[in-house]
Amino acid sequence: MSATVYECMHILDSNRYARDPSGVQESVDSTVTKFDGEILVSRLWNEQKLAYLVDGHRKGTYWLSYIRIEGSRLVEMERAFQLNENVLRTLTLRLDERLVEPMVAHALGETAPSTIGDDDTASDAGDQSDANNSKAADESVETTESVETTESVETTESADQPVAEEASSES
Repeated sequence: MSATVYECMHILDSNRYARDPSGVQESVDSTVTKFDGEILVSRLWNEQKLAYLVDGHRKGTYWLSYIRIEGSRLVEMERAFQLNENVLRTLTLRLDERLVEPMVAHALGETAPSTIGDDDTASDAGDQSDANNSKAADESVETTESVETTESVETTESADQPVAEEASSES
């Protein structure tokens, strides 16, 4: 069997994480390695108030991991996370092979490499859309100016009929 890449989001106990960040991180990472998993990325994502109480906790520390592990070992690993006192909740999703490289690069804070053909096409499309956007902006300015001119003439016509006829003959 080949190992599959999974994205794991863990909600950790904020109090335990605040007291011992490296210990909590090590407990998460060691759980993965205990089941012959490979950690591609493991990092803090966020700490925030939970939408509802989870095991009596109002606040949680979100921990993001990308791991490579055999599918047959996944159930055992998830059970070990349920028994881990540092972990309140865990969500594990299988990652499509096409997304592995960009997602891992993003989690590391890097930019994912792309093919040269894709960049040229995207660049040309971007240049064309920029030209279209500037052309549309110029047209909208012209339209706005013509509307303002029309409104001023209509105001003059309603106020004084002879003046409006003179204004229209002058233009």
